[in-house]
Order: sequence, then structure tokens, then C-alpha cells
Amino acid sequence: MEPGFKNHQRATLVEEGGRQLGAYTMIVEIRAPRFTELIDPEQDMDQLLTGFDFTEGPVWNPVDRSLIFSDILGNSIYRWTQTSDLQTLRRNSHMANGNCLDLQGRLVTCEHATSRLTRTDFSDDGEFEILASHYQGKQLNSPNDVICKRDGALYFTDPNSGRSVGYGVPRPQELKFQGVYRLDPTDLSLTLLVDDFSKPNGLCFSQDEKVLFIDDSNDNHIRVFEVRADGTLTGGQIWAVLEKAGSGVADGMKVDQEGNLYCTGPGGIHIFDDRANYLGIILMPEHTTNFAWGGDDLCSLYITAATSIYRLHSRIPGIA
Repeated sequence: MEPGFKNHQRATLVEEGGRQLGAYTMIVEIRAPRFTELIDPEQDMDQLLTGFDFTEGPVWNPVDRSLIFSDILGNSIYRWTQTSDLQTLRRNSHMANGNCLDLQGRLVTCEHATSRLTRTDFSDDGEFEILASHYQGKQLNSPNDVICKRDGALYFTDPNSGRSVGYGVPRPQELKFQGVYRLDPTDLSLTLLVDDFSKPNGLCFSQDEKVLFIDDSNDNHIRVFEVRADGTLTGGQIWAVLEKAGSGVADGMKVDQEGNLYCTGPGGIHIFDDRANYLGIILMPEHTTNFAWGGDDLCSLYITAATSIYRLHSRIPGIA
């Protein structure tokens, strides 16, 4: 039986492109009444795609209304739309993990197998470039998640996950720390922002970009930093701790347009208000890794969860 669902039944089931599609009744753990102002707990959750090895890195492209995501262990990057078949953007993705779009709409990707941050222009001729691979002469650990600030700067986490068995290519670590970096959009210079994480993973800005949230997969907590005018960080106190509600660790996260923070973690998606009050947890049937807001109203949550892609709806729009 599949945990996390009432009655454990598919409401619908069809075949498309060899992958199953289904709709499930969602269950949640509500910690505060405001949760229902953000999420309708009675809605069905759609299973859009399944049959992958380990999905991650979802990003919504508003230009063509598509979802781009990685399959780390399947060594591929895919593109999906509601009206077309699943498209393989890159078959050998070097075990790509996190993705984001830069200001020009190019895909920025974290590669586990090569320890690189790369960029590809799929809208043109597929022009490919390496943005970062080393810090002070030593190879990065394995870039994990990446976001783009409104000034074009890229911020990314660099744990050693991609050097471990099961999630990457086992090999010695050259750096002695698990860092968080800022890549300058003009000269591609790399600045180490934080080096005291156990395993940094997901990160996201507040709506005004004055605050950066970064979570730690080993400690299952979220830390908060103030962003200085030059893009560097100060602070770093623990902002919230994720409760254990099933399998998984602190991973991808984002804020909605009212400042509520959604973080994938043990059991599903954990939701906090802007003061770190625990609102509740959306329980998921699989190890949940990340999500992206999409759709014309930015109220659709496209969720990467191990072998599948799911979709549910929020009442408050997210920030793309």
C-alpha cells in the first residue's frame, strides 16, 4: 500500500508514452489553521509521469509553458508540456541535479558526475558552456541546487553528495568543506559565501531578495542569512527545523508571493509562514526532492519525487 494517501486508490489511470498517469486523494498534517488558506486539503494530486530513477531539479519555463527536470540516476534532463510528449533534452547529463533559468532563459545545471555548474541555451543551437568547476584550484564537490537572483548572479550549494555511492561518481573530495557560492554574472568570478554547513542543499531568496534561506540535509534544518548589497551573506542562524514525517531530507525549497516557505523534506513538503511558524506538511507517496511553481497563474506545484512527477495546486501563487 502506498503511504500518504487516503484509501490508497488511483482515481484515474491511463497510459501515455509508456508512463502511467494517475490522480490521488491527498492527505496532509495540518499544524495551524492558516494551512488551508494556502492549500486545499481536499484536492486530488495528479501523478503526471512515472518510471524514472530519481527525479530532481524542476524548473518552469513560462515562454513555452514547459517543465524541465533532471533524472539524476537516469543521467538525463527532460522537458514536458501538457500538450506534447515527454522530450529528452540531454541523454548524458553528467548526473544533473538542480536547474534554474538565467535572465536570458538559458538553463543552468548542477552536474554531480563532473562537479560543474554549466549553462545550455536550448532555445538557440544548444550552446553549452562551463560556468564553474573549481575553487582556488580545487575541484568543486558536486554542485547540488542553484538559483538566479534578479541581478543575474547565480547562487548554488556544493555538498559532496555527487561523490557518494548511489547519487554520483565515488571519488575523493578535494575541498575540505561543503560550501555555498555566488557566481558573478559579469566576469563569472566565484565567491565562497558560507563554509560551515554539514551538507547544504536547497536554497531560495525571500521575495525582496534581502534574505537567503539555505537548508542542511544532514541536520534537517533551515538557516537564514541577510544578503548584503555586494551579494555576500551575513548571519546564518537556524530559522526552522523539519519534523520527521517519513523518508527524505531537507531539500528543495521556495517561497510564495506572501512569504510562506515550502521545503521538501522528511515525508513530503513542509510549509512555514514568514515567521517560521509550522503550518503543516503535504504528505507524499515517495521520497520528495524538489518542486517548482508553474502554470499561467503560478499556482501549480510540479513536484519531483523519486520515480515520479506530481502536481497539486496552491491558493497563493509562487515565485517562478
